[in-house]
Amino acid sequence: MKIDELSPLEKKQRAKKMMLWFGIASLLMSFAGWTSAYIVSSSREDWMENFQLPQAFWISTVIILCSSLTYWLARNSVQKEQQKQATIWLGLTLLLGISFIIAQFFGFSEMIALGYYFTGPTSNITLSYVFLIAVVHILHVVAGLISLIVVLVQQLKGRYFPGNMLGMELGMTFWNFVDFLWIYLVLFFYFYN
Repeated sequence: MKIDELSPLEKKQRAKKMMLWFGIASLLMSFAGWTSAYIVSSSREDWMENFQLPQAFWISTVIILCSSLTYWLARNSVQKEQQKQATIWLGLTLLLGISFIIAQFFGFSEMIALGYYFTGPTSNITLSYVFLIAVVHILHVVAGLISLIVVLVQQLKGRYFPGNMLGMELGMTFWNFVDFLWIYLVLFFYFYN
């Protein structure tokens, strides 16, 4: 189908999807830059060898994976016109997203308990990168939570149904991106040590 054959609604939906993908691409480039800087910095004399990720980071990884599953279940429930179930799945996704952030802060606490700080005399360049990248990721999870709250409110108002799910689809796409971004980051830190 040619672009000029699309209805105004289809054109608007396509434009929103493209804007989201451009945003995701720019975020990918940012995180690629930070992980590249991490690799380049690893040749420094003060680089920390054999750093172990906090246990809480692994727990948060499981949490965020579960949240993508619950978001997917919410979307499928709407497609099956099971609105009450969809609302429950979205609420659970929200709770899991908040739990992810809490687990991340437990991870930071683990690092601080070992005497590693983001800045200052006891800071370490290796862990400064870990703190920075994880905090920036958390900010994106917060953005995902805001979009999830909007989706949940729209769901409660009955705005989503089969054939009208653009907002939920966009929110889920961003949420899954943030999820897979964290998996990339945690595996990156684990394997590139």
